[in-house]
Amino acid sequence: MPAVSILLNILWLLCGGVWMAIGWVVAAIIMAITIIGLPWAKAALNIALYTLLPFGQKAVNRETLTGQPDIGTGPLGLIGNVVWLVLAGWWLALGHLITAIVLAITIIGIPFAWAHLKLAGIALWPIGKEIVPA
Repeated sequence: MPAVSILLNILWLLCGGVWMAIGWVVAAIIMAITIIGLPWAKAALNIALYTLLPFGQKAVNRETLTGQPDIGTGPLGLIGNVVWLVLAGWWLALGHLITAIVLAITIIGIPFAWAHLKLAGIALWPIGKEIVPA
């Protein structure tokens, strides 16, 4: 990981990264408790790690990455994302959005606000995403 990414990730932790990663972990725990929510729990934990260190990584569609559809990128993935959106996605996206608005007030916080907005989009539709180095 380049030095700039390391520096940005350290600053990110102070600018809402830890707070939102905790939100993702809470969502994963709630999903895991239900047992049938285990696929969502796995996706939430992957994105919690991405939320902790977003600089130097990116989220891509798994079908684009592998070149072939799988269960998470097909019709079942669509249904899974709709269920996720209703149960947890909207409040995680709202948390990222509020954090982005607060950070965007300052000039220094604008890059971090932009990263929160990207994560808000992922919060709405996480199934079928893979985190890869940028």
